[in-house]
Amino acid sequence: MGGDHGPSVVVPAAAAVLERQPDLELVLVGLEDAINPALAHHGLAQHPRISVRSASQVVASDDDVAQALRSKRDSSLHVANKLVKSGEVEGLVSAGNTGALMAISRFVLKTLPGIDRPAIATFLPTRESRVLMLDLGANVDCNSDHLFQFAVMGEVASRAVYGVDQPSIGLLNIGEENIKGNDVVKVAGQLLRDSELNYIGNVEGRDIFTGKADVIVADGFVGNVALKTSEGTAELIAHFLRQAFSASWLSKAAALLARGVLKDFKRRVDHREYNGAMLLGLNGIVVKSHGSADSYAFSKAIEVAASEARNNVNRRITHELQDLLEVAE
Repeated sequence: MGGDHGPSVVVPAAAAVLERQPDLELVLVGLEDAINPALAHHGLAQHPRISVRSASQVVASDDDVAQALRSKRDSSLHVANKLVKSGEVEGLVSAGNTGALMAISRFVLKTLPGIDRPAIATFLPTRESRVLMLDLGANVDCNSDHLFQFAVMGEVASRAVYGVDQPSIGLLNIGEENIKGNDVVKVAGQLLRDSELNYIGNVEGRDIFTGKADVIVADGFVGNVALKTSEGTAELIAHFLRQAFSASWLSKAAALLARGVLKDFKRRVDHREYNGAMLLGLNGIVVKSHGSADSYAFSKAIEVAASEARNNVNRRITHELQDLLEVAE
């Protein structure tokens, strides 16, 4: 029910994912008066792998987080989280209010042992592969222990989802030297150097997309600014390219000749391909989609949750996290 578009995006996204993944089953949670007409419109009313779970309330994008947590106990976010907690479903995906999603999920599901705060993590493209970056906005103020825990969760998730052997970990900073940054980052760097993690040191903003590290750790304020800046940069470059190739008849002809190259470029920088941020550290699979996501982008977020479930990400974090933290202690 959340995001800018609600069922008009979620329902066609569900249809697309079910066609691509025949072993997947989806439960749509929310107001039946809104969901059922959308299902009928797309010919999915009797789909054998789609079911609807009713919720009488919706958390709006501008709702106060405390109000959503206390006063809307039958919201789609609450109901969906309870389905995860009970084991009836293996994960949930929402494009709704990020603060409310995090608060309700943390209240219902709790956190994994050894984790103080969940973090928002997502994979981003690099020159050759991809990088997992966290936190992207859940925790504006972090201490050094939180950053260390983010690194542990990112390391486990990188191995579990993409099979990266001994993922390299970088700490986002204003310089590569250990003396750079504030006290929180400096202490976090020391904790990582003293651990058995494959820590390669500080990385700068320009290193995010070079593939220098498999996992990049930052607090939620810095991580979110870096993410949104990269999205804006990609859109600006695409805008400049459209201007350049439409400037004259000659440039338009060149665009026709370069159509295949431009299509591949658009795909590689399209942030929709990487929609779906994992809320790592919760005792259950929760994925946050962009609120403005279209049906294609939302379908990618659903696939992130399905991948987490298939690769037993939370179970592996549960089993492996405590050992890593005990070694660090």
